[in-house]
Amino acid sequence: MKIIVCVKQVPDAKDVRLDPETNTLAREGVQSIMNPYDQHAVEEAVSLKEQLGGEVTVLTMGPPQAEEVLKQAISCGADHGVLVSDRAFAGADTWATSYTLAKAVEKIGTFDLILCGKQAIDGDTAQVGPGLAVRLGIPFITCIQKVREASETEIVMERMMDDGYDVVAVSYPALLTVVKDLNVPRVPSLKGKMKAKKAEFTVLSAADIGAETACIGLAGSPTQVVDVFPPKPRGERSILTGTLEEQIEQLAEKLAVYL
Repeated sequence: MKIIVCVKQVPDAKDVRLDPETNTLAREGVQSIMNPYDQHAVEEAVSLKEQLGGEVTVLTMGPPQAEEVLKQAISCGADHGVLVSDRAFAGADTWATSYTLAKAVEKIGTFDLILCGKQAIDGDTAQVGPGLAVRLGIPFITCIQKVREASETEIVMERMMDDGYDVVAVSYPALLTVVKDLNVPRVPSLKGKMKAKKAEFTVLSAADIGAETACIGLAGSPTQVVDVFPPKPRGERSILTGTLEEQIEQLAEKLAVYL
């Protein structure tokens, strides 16, 4: 069974900054981590490989430093890593990202299953997984919370819904997006860490995947951030000072006008 897992290196939620010129996320000099939802996708892929055999290829798009998330995936049991990296990809929205990943998947070759995290914590759009499936012309199922049964021909799952869950079966090839309830990601073993340290990754540029210039990066993104600003304050604001008793008295006086 050949499984591809799409992962993303995202800024740590404690250190998110915007580039003032492009209004896109600043990634240089910002501590980054593997998108938490993607960790569960990697774990499920490795578990399916252990159950059914085969291999797991982890795919990410980003700057050279994104190799770190590939190393993390290898240390947890993935077999291969592919980094799609080119300055031309910078500033891509979900449309351009799904196009780029689709071209990379076509370059990788045949597959049975693609796993993605439900969404990335930096954008929270949940659009790339479904967008990738549509571009590849394969069925997709989102928000998988449990795999009930998997064979070499189909997989049966529970899809999270607002009022419970649906039981869904799909044959391969297919794409799934997963939620955190699906599993508990394993802790990398010493052997896994050593394997990741020695791992060599395939690096693909825009030319390598045959991407059209007009469809990638900021130029190929139909949605762009025009401006970023804090919400304007509404109503009057005041700060109470003094002792607690004095502040309570001030507050009572201000509230009295509304009675």
